[in-house]
Amino acid sequence: MVGIYFSGTGNTKFCLERFVTKADPEAKVISISDPGVSKEIKENECIVFGYPIYFSNLPKIVRDFIDRYKELFRNKKIYIIATMGLFSGDGAGCSARLFKKYGAVIIGGLHIKMPDCIGDKKALKKSLKDNKELVKKAEDKIDQAAKRWKDGRLTQEGIGNAYHLAGLFGQRLWFYNKTKKYSDALKINSNLCVGCGKCSRECPMKNIHIKENKAISEGKCTMCYRCVSYCPKQAITLLGNHVYEQCRIERYL
Repeated sequence: MVGIYFSGTGNTKFCLERFVTKADPEAKVISISDPGVSKEIKENECIVFGYPIYFSNLPKIVRDFIDRYKELFRNKKIYIIATMGLFSGDGAGCSARLFKKYGAVIIGGLHIKMPDCIGDKKALKKSLKDNKELVKKAEDKIDQAAKRWKDGRLTQEGIGNAYHLAGLFGQRLWFYNKTKKYSDALKINSNLCVGCGKCSRECPMKNIHIKENKAISEGKCTMCYRCVSYCPKQAITLLGNHVYEQCRIERYL
């Protein structure tokens, strides 16, 4: 087994690492951005694949990753973990259909509700106490799912037609275009930016660069909110115009 994940503010990484550690302590966990990820796909028959759900769909970076390595997924057994702020319907199914198209075998799915990562909108915001309780509930659910894995009774959340319809009519028909392409909506306040380069180093898309001691977006954002949550001056926004909360997982542990 190998665990492969994409994570913006750390929610998915935390969940995947906990699941894999409980299910198979010897298994490796690796980011989709790691240079050795293709080697791990080739060498492991079973893959636990994790990602967050944005607007009830796959982040563009995740879809591109699956497309890029489509030949390597043939005949692989894949268990999908999808993290989300709200019920997504078929969060796991979003990638399951793509994996199946490329010849993979989907063996299960797990949905984990985690703190919302959209830090520049007031909507969906919870108190720090509520978010910590949410993470504790997620830990319990992950532990139970890992036990089921070891017992051979894999969870099937997000897989199947009923889940697909729930995801389709719940959000995807209204927000499909949000994740169809990379976004050029990232905003960097030059008055607040000090050119520290933290956002540039953290960006999984290499979308942000430092020029003349200021951060500049190249218009290819996957909306992971990593830069928004890591900026020490709160100079970056995406959907809103003001940072209300920096949503890194460390706040809630």
